[in-house]
Amino acid sequence: MNVPVLPNDLSDVVAHDSAHVWHHMFQHKALETKDPRIIVEGKGMRVWDQHGKEHIDAVSGGVWTVNVGYGRTTIADAVRDQLVKMNFFAGSLGSVPGAIFAEKLIDKMPGMSRVYYSNSGSEANEKAFKMVRQISHRKYGGKKYKILYRERDYHGTTIATLSAGGQDQRKGEYGPFAPGFVEVPHCLEYRNQYPNAEDYGQACVDAIEAVILREGPDTVGAICLETITAGGGVIVAPKGYWEGVQHLCEKYDILLHLDEVVCGVGRTGEWFGYQHYGLKPDFVTMAKGLASGYAAISATVTTEEIFDLFKEDHEDPMSMFRDISTFGGCTAGPAAAIENMRIIVDEGLLANTNAMGARLENNLRALQDKHACIGEVRGKGLFWGAELVADRTTREAAAEQKVKAVVDTCMADGIIIGMTNRSLAGLNNTLCLSPALIATEADIDAITDSIDSALTRVFQ
Repeated sequence: MNVPVLPNDLSDVVAHDSAHVWHHMFQHKALETKDPRIIVEGKGMRVWDQHGKEHIDAVSGGVWTVNVGYGRTTIADAVRDQLVKMNFFAGSLGSVPGAIFAEKLIDKMPGMSRVYYSNSGSEANEKAFKMVRQISHRKYGGKKYKILYRERDYHGTTIATLSAGGQDQRKGEYGPFAPGFVEVPHCLEYRNQYPNAEDYGQACVDAIEAVILREGPDTVGAICLETITAGGGVIVAPKGYWEGVQHLCEKYDILLHLDEVVCGVGRTGEWFGYQHYGLKPDFVTMAKGLASGYAAISATVTTEEIFDLFKEDHEDPMSMFRDISTFGGCTAGPAAAIENMRIIVDEGLLANTNAMGARLENNLRALQDKHACIGEVRGKGLFWGAELVADRTTREAAAEQKVKAVVDTCMADGIIIGMTNRSLAGLNNTLCLSPALIATEADIDAITDSIDSALTRVFQ
């Protein structure tokens, strides 16, 4: 029997991982009888594990992050050069890459003007929550402190961001949660909550307004929404929804916080997802694609109007935004982000995202025509989901184990796809796709061909 010999023996690495590493979102009981999978190398859209097996990565690092693909030496060089020159200083002072990237980022976000750096999406969102709370105290006597969030949306792993999380399984067993976070209904038309509504988008907006009126508009400071819901099922809002949300914010003096941790930085075919809808947010948060995973960085971006509220009384030591993110002072993040943005611009990756996104959509819709287990296909750019059902007529969700079997079958075929995971009991039934913005026609076809084969085998 011929066994391929790897260039390097990684058995020690596998053993150390198995003995000591606590993996994210993973049930480790399985590793009592099998080895962990170690991803050793990546290039472009492809990664290789410890056995040398090649995979096409259709989820950009597992969590929609590596937007420009693996093996970008120019990003690595930019980070290395910056670290040698100046690696870190607390964010109370400035850095060269921090200043340069802030200008470049704001250039892509008309109407926004200020960038607050931190190092994860959870942290970026929590900074915005703290800004809202401080504004409430200083401008409204502490009364306008409530933050609305949407069922199915996800904003992070900290207790505060879980308090604003609309996924019950993510929140399970982590309470009690921070007070002042109030849920509004989701806007997934496929899981229609308003069957008698003539205008579903308006019905969703009316549901938000009902919550505002119930809580008292003078107590609601902000609403935090994913522009496109990611882990809650890849949900694109219905027609008229965003115009209605913007109107409610203006009507009731509510700040609009858009979480673009997943769909920002080109994922949807625009620099940011909200730019498809002509929105004017007060806060935009981002992380994953900001540096494509080459360095840890996140940002809370806001307007000059918000910024000015924190410098109204320079003699009051409590008037500033009294927050710090230690690793928001790292220079590797903005250095990587500058080069990441250059690549997106110089290689025309927004245009490629739109072209390959159209191909991905067409391929998925063809699969929907072929496989009765696909209830709905939805998404934008290179950010798509396919909701699997046991019955198209009743829209009964496919069993989670069957959805997982599709993911596992694709993995065995060398294609890494995702699924909604520990989000909503009975509704973890959506396949998730977010290939890198460099994807080619051949990559897209290979991904959907694998899904086609997996659906046939699992749902036959």
